[in-house]
Amino acid sequence: MSRRLVSLTLDTLEELPRSCRRCVFWELDPVAADRARASGDPALEKEAWVSQTLLEWGSCGKLAYVDGMPAGFVMYAPPAYLPRSMAFPTSPVSADAVLLTTAHVVQPFAGGGLGRMLVQGVARDLTKRGIKAIEAFGDATADPEETAGRGCLAPADFYLSVGFKTVRQHPRFPRLRLELRTALSWKSDVEYALEKLLGSMTPESLLRPATRAATN
Repeated sequence: MSRRLVSLTLDTLEELPRSCRRCVFWELDPVAADRARASGDPALEKEAWVSQTLLEWGSCGKLAYVDGMPAGFVMYAPPAYLPRSMAFPTSPVSADAVLLTTAHVVQPFAGGGLGRMLVQGVARDLTKRGIKAIEAFGDATADPEETAGRGCLAPADFYLSVGFKTVRQHPRFPRLRLELRTALSWKSDVEYALEKLLGSMTPESLLRPATRAATN
């Protein structure tokens, strides 16, 4: 079972789930987002945002693949690129942090540690770029069992489970923060995620035909 992370590009943008590919919740202010949805072409606005952010700032997302299949993704950028970030009651994002906006794991792959692996991929990228921290607005009312990110906000409990700490409390939208020096102290999350995923599968499903023959 192969697992890999790749950076979001205009090509890999097409690998996002259709609803996420067309979502401009974060990328536009509420009025512009409503206008884009009314025009029927929010996917074009999403592509334009990704293109501009890649050109001006650099990598702004990671995708996870399992056996070549898109299994999850995260997106992130400085708050200046994300007009919606100012609409939260726990705004603004700290000046030294990048905002992680969306964390989504496709349902068949939920519970295998992919969310943690994606967050560490972001941490490694941002550390190389001199960023000190990642922040996120969590949904304190979301069910953490419904994978990391069924909507535009991931459950607050997901962020807490991968090392974030609450920096501003709120009954619905707490703001959370991950110091990147803490993220770098984690054990290899690729191994962690693989162990979790393998542990969630039955021995029969893990045996390849050649292995089955050898055990008969």
